[in-house]
Amino acid sequence: MPAIRSQTGEGGTATRILDVGERLVQSRGYNAFSYADVAAELNVTKAALHYHFAGKAELGEALLQRYVTRFAGALAALDAEPANAPRRLIAYSELYLDVLRRQQMCLCGMLAAEFETLPEAMRGIVIRFFDDNEFWLSNVLEQGRREGTLHFTGPASETARFMVAALEGAMLIARPFGDISRFRKAVSSLIAGLGVSLQSAADMG
Repeated sequence: MPAIRSQTGEGGTATRILDVGERLVQSRGYNAFSYADVAAELNVTKAALHYHFAGKAELGEALLQRYVTRFAGALAALDAEPANAPRRLIAYSELYLDVLRRQQMCLCGMLAAEFETLPEAMRGIVIRFFDDNEFWLSNVLEQGRREGTLHFTGPASETARFMVAALEGAMLIARPFGDISRFRKAVSSLIAGLGVSLQSAADMG
């Protein structure tokens, strides 16, 4: 299962800044972290941060670009594995679960809640992330329709949009309870709504 994790320790100071910044945004949100927070964790001066990222907006944009690129790589890895559509959907949900296990939220989901206060460049990347995920899911749903392994009405794009919203929402609700089982049950209901159980999807593979 491809994991969406940062690579702490690789690439020097800039990467460490991104790693800390990403974790803080995923835990607190964009508006609740500052350069002072990052500097304190890394034991460096704020001037050192500005050397790598001119300001908070530039750091936020770099965080998003890296996250979106990593997520796209994880989706490409899923595409490279021979699997039917239900198993691809389960593998996709595991990407979110991997983040939740670390008591964090999807970076773009977290930023979507603060969308109106984000710099313009960051807004565009957040939208692109959701567009790309809906496109990928649409293709998987169409695959399942062709295979006869998934059953839904209407355009695949609409079901894909619903699935992204449901997974992001399931993360949000599971977080305050510290209960991953809530997220798992939501995934199970999503898959069941497409005419297949988690167990039968595993058996198909």
